[in-house]
Amino acid sequence: MPASCLQRLPVIATPWVFALLLGGCAVTRVDPPTPAPSPSQFKETALWQRAPSSAVGKVPDEWWTLFNDPMLNELQSQLVIGNENLKSAVAQVASARAELGASRAAQLPTLSAGLSGSRSDSGSQSSSASNQRGPQNSVSLSATAAWELDLWGRLSQATSGSEARYQASVADLASARLSAQATLAQTYLSMRAAEAQQALIERSIAGYQRSLDLTQARYQSGVAAQTDVLQAQTQLKTAQVQGLEAATQRAQLEHALAVLLGKAPSAFSIAVNAALPQAPEVPTVLPATLLERRPDIAAAQQRVNAAYAQIGVADAAFFPALTLSATAGYRNTSLSNLLSAPNLFWSIGPALAQTLLDGGARRSASDQARANADLATSSYRQTVLTAFQEVEDNLVLASQLRAEAQMQQEALQYAQRNLDITNEQYRVGTVSYLNVVTAQTSALSSERTLLDVRNRQLAAVNQLLKNIAGRWQDDKAQ
Repeated sequence: MPASCLQRLPVIATPWVFALLLGGCAVTRVDPPTPAPSPSQFKETALWQRAPSSAVGKVPDEWWTLFNDPMLNELQSQLVIGNENLKSAVAQVASARAELGASRAAQLPTLSAGLSGSRSDSGSQSSSASNQRGPQNSVSLSATAAWELDLWGRLSQATSGSEARYQASVADLASARLSAQATLAQTYLSMRAAEAQQALIERSIAGYQRSLDLTQARYQSGVAAQTDVLQAQTQLKTAQVQGLEAATQRAQLEHALAVLLGKAPSAFSIAVNAALPQAPEVPTVLPATLLERRPDIAAAQQRVNAAYAQIGVADAAFFPALTLSATAGYRNTSLSNLLSAPNLFWSIGPALAQTLLDGGARRSASDQARANADLATSSYRQTVLTAFQEVEDNLVLASQLRAEAQMQQEALQYAQRNLDITNEQYRVGTVSYLNVVTAQTSALSSERTLLDVRNRQLAAVNQLLKNIAGRWQDDKAQ
């Protein structure tokens, strides 16, 4: 406490006035550091070529509608109702709200009432004011009011910390909802990709079966060797095995969707649709300020505020606590005539309490609060850096996969053209069946690779939408 404050105290200062002046001199609040700065835009946006203005519109809050899939929209509407992780996050918000209410109530006066009765015997040491000896009855009806003056900011800092923790829990709920929505979208898109793979393999199996029939006919007529038949049979069985694997993957992804929606896998099914949605167009420039609305960053920043508020709570313990209290009631030896003036008693006055020796507990609590604040600050800054990395990674990934999809589409066209030529050559007997097997394998591999690239492109865009909290545009620009 500054010496100037002590010099202003009069000689006849009461403990109450002394405590009030201490409150004017003490400062227990510690402000948190400023938020981490961010660049104006993302580095990897230079990879994108400008799309037509009609291709990129405002992304709605339901960002998954960009994939233009009605079934995905329906599943997302069921997610917020049945997902168990979201229910847990809602319960955490309710708990934090209750904690905030309790901390606010601690700043207000309390009022309690009580009715008690007892029978006692003081023996030979009974009061001289009493002419009675032996057991006596006592009945009391009283009310007590108390109010702790928040001189050092302990209660207000505790409320600020509870408010920050409540806001963090709200942001955690938003983060959990966004994460669940992105997981649902990715699982659904992966399931559709598995269906497309399965449909492709089924078409290939049909083609391999026709090739086997042709080869067997040529073998029976003495034109082809038995090895050609064996190669055709091997290729057909291999494709059938791959089809079973794709079906298994599709079933597992459908089970995962059921769990995300809070349903048992046995009670959930989705009709097969081998059509894979198109990846949405990403705008040319993404402002880095989009990260300001990410709920995980908001939650980390609120935890920093809560940690610094706890420093004020810990530091306030070094100062005495001042409580104003008043008690009034009636006391008599029986209930009859209890509420009468002669039985009235009351008291009022302040109470000043200060811990003198605690073995360093308060100092340790203050040091721990400061260490926790440093930890929360570092965690917040790391969250921001990780967020920038996630966006940059998915920007470059989506860009590269877009180019890969275009080149792989061309490779597939060449492979299919080569297969058509090789089949015709085998029919006229100018090449062996091994050439047909090689061409068929190349065509199937090219088409499966294209589906895989498209699936990864959808995943990258979906993850990018999650990383920027579901919308392309900056709220400040709207």
